[in-house]
Amino acid sequence: MFDNVQAVQRANGIRPSEKLSCALGAVELDIEMETGTGKTYVYTETIFELNRRYGWSKFIIVVPSVAIREGVAKSLAATERHFAERYGKRIWWFIYNSSRLNELDAFASRNDISVMIINMQNFNKSFKEGGTTKEALRMFSERDDFGSRRPVDVIAATNPILILDEPQKMGKKNSATRKAMQQFRPLFSLNYSATHAEHHNEVYALDALDAYNMRLVKRIEVKGFEVRGMRGTDGYLCLQEIKVSKDKPPVAVIEFTRQLKSGAMKHQTRRFNEGDDIYVASGELEAYRNDFVVDEIVPDQPGVLGHVRFRNGEELRCGEVVGDSTGGDLRRVQIRETIKSHLQKEEWLYERGIKCLSLFFIDEVAKYRLYDEDGNQQLVEYGRIFEEEYAAAVHDRLSAPQIGDDLPGSYAAYLSRFTPDMVHKGYFSVDKKGHAVDSKTKRGSEDSDDESAYDLILRDKERLLSFDEPTRFIFSHSALREGWDNPNVFQICTLKESGSETSKRQEVGRGMRLCVDQNGDRQDANALGEGMVQRVNLLTVIASESYASFVDGLQKDMRAELRERPRKVDAALFVGATVSNGAGLTTVLTKEDAQEVMFALSANRLIDKDGAPTERFREEGVQAISPDDVGEHLSDFLPAIEKLVQSVYDAHALDDMVENGLEAKAASNPLNANFGKREFQELWERINVKHAYTVHFDDEELRHKAIDHIDRDLTVSHVTYRMVTGGQRAEADVDQLADGKHFEVAHTETHDLASEGPIRVRYDLVGEVARRAGITRRSAAAILSGMSALKFRLFRDNPEEFIAKVGDAIVDEKATMIVEHISYNKLDERYDSTVFTEDMPETLSRAYHAKKSVQDYVFPDGTAAESVERRFAEDLDAADEVVVYAKLPRAFKIPTPVGGYAPDWAIAFRRDAVKHVFFVAETKGSMSSMQLRGVEQAKIACARKLFNEMSDADVRYDVVDSYETLLELVR
Repeated sequence: MFDNVQAVQRANGIRPSEKLSCALGAVELDIEMETGTGKTYVYTETIFELNRRYGWSKFIIVVPSVAIREGVAKSLAATERHFAERYGKRIWWFIYNSSRLNELDAFASRNDISVMIINMQNFNKSFKEGGTTKEALRMFSERDDFGSRRPVDVIAATNPILILDEPQKMGKKNSATRKAMQQFRPLFSLNYSATHAEHHNEVYALDALDAYNMRLVKRIEVKGFEVRGMRGTDGYLCLQEIKVSKDKPPVAVIEFTRQLKSGAMKHQTRRFNEGDDIYVASGELEAYRNDFVVDEIVPDQPGVLGHVRFRNGEELRCGEVVGDSTGGDLRRVQIRETIKSHLQKEEWLYERGIKCLSLFFIDEVAKYRLYDEDGNQQLVEYGRIFEEEYAAAVHDRLSAPQIGDDLPGSYAAYLSRFTPDMVHKGYFSVDKKGHAVDSKTKRGSEDSDDESAYDLILRDKERLLSFDEPTRFIFSHSALREGWDNPNVFQICTLKESGSETSKRQEVGRGMRLCVDQNGDRQDANALGEGMVQRVNLLTVIASESYASFVDGLQKDMRAELRERPRKVDAALFVGATVSNGAGLTTVLTKEDAQEVMFALSANRLIDKDGAPTERFREEGVQAISPDDVGEHLSDFLPAIEKLVQSVYDAHALDDMVENGLEAKAASNPLNANFGKREFQELWERINVKHAYTVHFDDEELRHKAIDHIDRDLTVSHVTYRMVTGGQRAEADVDQLADGKHFEVAHTETHDLASEGPIRVRYDLVGEVARRAGITRRSAAAILSGMSALKFRLFRDNPEEFIAKVGDAIVDEKATMIVEHISYNKLDERYDSTVFTEDMPETLSRAYHAKKSVQDYVFPDGTAAESVERRFAEDLDAADEVVVYAKLPRAFKIPTPVGGYAPDWAIAFRRDAVKHVFFVAETKGSMSSMQLRGVEQAKIACARKLFNEMSDADVRYDVVDSYETLLELVR
């Protein structure tokens, strides 16, 4: 059996198992199938085939929830005639009910194919030996109607085949549930899932990548939204989750508004411990000043969401959002875009006889439906917005008639049949009064308690697909609930925060199945043709976050759950590989060597046309290769080449050939012999003196220039949203997902978002501007009062950005003035050589191994292989004129009124080669001063003044963009 399992694995491109898994019968076989690809159909057909080939007739299907149980039952009923026509027989099946034990007796005694379906909750109640529940007592007691036998023994005597649907949700290897299954004495077990948590003997794999490339699921299109120009006045907070670990206190993951250095606002997510201050994390936004210090973090409790309490008494629960002034407007935009996508797609699908559905996932029922004192339903917020936007969209379409609109049965006639209140419906849990309520999700589970809602949508699934049913837009509270994956869902809109506990694949999973037409026929490649499948089956996700964020998360989720794909033998496997002959001689295989090896492997049928090692290779290795098949220089290395081929299917084949390439080659970066060279010591003696500066300028002149600057250039952001739309590429591969390139942007749009409400935060405007600009309150007040009234009114639009930009404008004007009035004086202090070795980078990944530097490694800014500094260092090493140089450390600073300035390089040239032997350089990607801010220009101007005008040390300074520019300056 083990040989057969391995043969099947090799045939299906799966790494062979090292042993048989026998915990549930003779073998446990894993079948991986992507969600929406027809898993239930496949194991139903498997039941018929096992019966046809081997006569086996007893099967137990175990599922993790009532929802999946009902879905399986519905599938068996729906495909009964189909399989009867194919196999000439039918399955007798039933759902296990402890009060109907006679069905167990029939299961054991019937001669036809018998199938029992049981969900895990019923299983755990009934099949716990020694249990005290009435279900367990019935199962493990001898009963007269079972011939004085125990029902569990009657089942076990049939040696049923177990089919586990989603086994990862049924407990781990030694869990009570899996141990209880052993009581059935199963012949063997089949495990079907898209995401196996534990692996046994996998014999087939169809993951997300396979399913997409085989056109078995819908193609995904994403519309994401980025809000720009946010204000920092609203105190926005969202508690996304509370992380709990065994050995650490709970940590709160909170999204908040943070002010960037430019003054712009950005939502940011980070972890907070008790005692952490939102005000500090935000960049000291006034909205968080009122003691928003995390005082207590309380994790989720049974039936109660976790929360964070701040020192000011405010409390924030998991998933709750406060201070989101743009949230309501953005939700309207999401609803509008969902309706727009729906109607555009629906008109085309309608002509093909395909009903189009859209699914909204919301954070709480109360935002869609409320009840008055008499229990009457009232439509609120989301429901009201939907009806307004739907009515407007339909009006726009009907106001622009198209050819054929006046014909009976046209799409225009279809649109006109239903009013806005008829086309949407909510499916929620229902309380004892019949009122819709939020469903609850058990901690650590994807299953919610909304069975009543599930039953309703399941019962209506076929009716929902009919054009006679007006409902086309569905609002639901439970985004992860199985059974919501109606095949004709073409839009999914998430009107809620997407917490980190919700994977992007789970969010889109409810709409991945291929659609069906009015006859129930699946619209796959057989029905449509290869080229049309992705055009018809397009799922549009209207995300509650930016396009980049959603797509990045979705691709990571997809990549994390992909099966391990077998590598293939090709030339790239050999080129550059170092091989040994076992006697101490090694060689590096060239491209020509690789071509020779590939020819020999193919000619001797050791690899197949796809590059997979054949059975002959596994049995004989490279013994079949004769000396004439490869060059003489390779014949001694064939054993090592054999191991390279084995590495395609054996992860340990190269264990004795590979050294650790990640081992650190240098633990420090000390000064080397170049530091002691006479030329560098002379240069170092000239530049390591510390300085102090004095500067005097007219305050009134600064005020006038600052006011002119502000009146001329000041702008602040207005709230807009940018919608980015993109979709999956036609074909997908592992490298695309790993590189985040499986999706590509199609187009973008930018629109104004509705105006925001009043500002409720009080500001010390004069004090904030004075602090930002480093001036007195008197000067700040004079500048604010002197600016134009039109510019001053911008404060109301975006206070935080107004303060930041006014402050920066004053600093820029101050920077341009100080250069004319600054003077430097030498101090008695000097930098010593330890300044070079005080800070070491965490890794050497950016390191350039230098020749003429005073340290072995230079760490250029930017990407090591492409940066200006990397090329500059390489040129310094290659230049005959250069004797020695140093990449100056950040701690080596020249003081300026606008902050310390650290130049990049100190260089000593050969005296007979250049005019200026000693040079301090700043490297920039561009020589244009227009691309530098006033502060940066001022720092550079101060350095020029110090070295080129005031110093008597014969050291020159300037900004360069290459070594060629430097050489022109020193000659």
